[in-house]
Amino acid sequence: MTRDQLSRYFNLGKKRNTNRVLHNLSEYLSSIRDGYETIYYLSKLGRLYVGCDKVRRVGGHVHHTIVRNEFWLFYRCPRDWKNEVKISDGNTNIIVDGMFSQNGFKHFLEVDNLQTMKQNREKIKRYGLLMDSLVKQMGYYPTIVWLTTTELRRKQLEESCGGLKCKVFTINDIQ
Repeated sequence: MTRDQLSRYFNLGKKRNTNRVLHNLSEYLSSIRDGYETIYYLSKLGRLYVGCDKVRRVGGHVHHTIVRNEFWLFYRCPRDWKNEVKISDGNTNIIVDGMFSQNGFKHFLEVDNLQTMKQNREKIKRYGLLMDSLVKQMGYYPTIVWLTTTELRRKQLEESCGGLKCKVFTINDIQ
């Protein structure tokens, strides 16, 4: 998570206080720079301290994860949030970036960060194929939530979703 995300989640107040807290926890945290932001994750000692087995690797997915975390904070940290969930009906598979419930209804998050619109349309098509089995399983139409970068991409995603129940946000909407 970025410093600002940690500050909002833990209600740490001003940047100066957040920096102080992060400095005090520095033996338990590792960090990388992404542009102007510092991204923090648990070091080996931090994972041992909190009992976490998941080792975070630094790679090209970092920005995608940060954007997903931003959305998690925007939706007020749903308790049943799950990352990278595979949904299948036996024939068609989709790995959703995030799955959560709001008011008792499932939502599937898709972060449109680096994909082409062709890839997004293919994923929307697969959602269309899966929707009948999802409705039988859940008893309602789940909402597909897209998080994208620009207004143009928002418009294109809304048009592509056609008959599917979806919401499209831009990064500016949630910050």
